[in-house]
Amino acid sequence: MKHDNQPAGGRRRGEVLEQAILLAAWEELGEAGYARLTMEGIAIRAKTNKTAIYRRWPNKAQIVIAAIKQHMPKPEVTIPDSGDLRTDLLQFFQGVFKPFQSIGAETIHGLMVEHLGNDLIAKLPQLMHPEAGSKLHPVMKTILENAERRGEVSLDKIADRVISLPADLLRYELLTTHEPISEETITGIIDDIFLPLVLV
Repeated sequence: MKHDNQPAGGRRRGEVLEQAILLAAWEELGEAGYARLTMEGIAIRAKTNKTAIYRRWPNKAQIVIAAIKQHMPKPEVTIPDSGDLRTDLLQFFQGVFKPFQSIGAETIHGLMVEHLGNDLIAKLPQLMHPEAGSKLHPVMKTILENAERRGEVSLDKIADRVISLPADLLRYELLTTHEPISEETITGIIDDIFLPLVLV
């Protein structure tokens, strides 16, 4: 008798089949790009049929988002404490946004157009990895608390909207450029906008 979790070569169902499809979608995305990605190509690579895919993901955008959630490197939502506020901020935001380089500008643009519109950009960290978006503000506050203990900032003079400013500006960059965030963009926002507002 065959089982749902039997190895490749038998009939795959359930979680085993879904994981095979998502891996195939991720690999197709990397090789073909978003614009040329097709459900048929995913089905061929996953050795299944399009019906099995459409039953789970009704369109290309949804299966791509599911594949990204499954296979894109996780953003690093950690609290750096190097002893310098600027260094901590750069490490933090580079860790959060660097994984999005792996999906490329074409995919970000395609998802924005076909799936969520501007809401995709506002929700991008949460959409791909929910833990990332929910922790941005608390981590920023902790980084600033550490800086306050070193005498770099006075936290009671920094409004919440200012604490959220770097993440908001980085999301805006995604919205306007349709491209992953570069290290140069992160550095510019930290050096030219945020630090002048918060340093004592």
